[in-house]
Amino acid sequence: MANLDVFEGERINDHVLANEDAFRSALEGLYDLPIVGDVRGAGFFWGIELVKDKETRLSFDDEESERLLRGFLSGALFDAGLICRADDRGDPVVQLSPPLICGQEEIDFMASTLREVLGEAWRRM
Repeated sequence: MANLDVFEGERINDHVLANEDAFRSALEGLYDLPIVGDVRGAGFFWGIELVKDKETRLSFDDEESERLLRGFLSGALFDAGLICRADDRGDPVVQLSPPLICGQEEIDFMASTLREVLGEAWRRM
């Protein structure tokens, strides 16, 4: 109950709602990358679907996903300072769920880091 009191007292949910559009917009700014097929989510929980062919939305096969996610992305994102999850239980997706108190500076960092690392991932494929 004390945790819920902090959420209410510090207006954590209001902060997330106030910053959700900025987070969504920053991530949707990655659509120009050929590897980004879709961006979806709500609040501070978002996923970036990675595709092999943006026009047809063709996904990577199992071997390519393994090489992309475990062979490069997971380590490269972590090394760049971004802790997130690269998931391949379906189409390859990078999942983001930052701390609920993050603001524009952190959002900008996430977007620029993703741009750099996803761009490099595409060049390696």
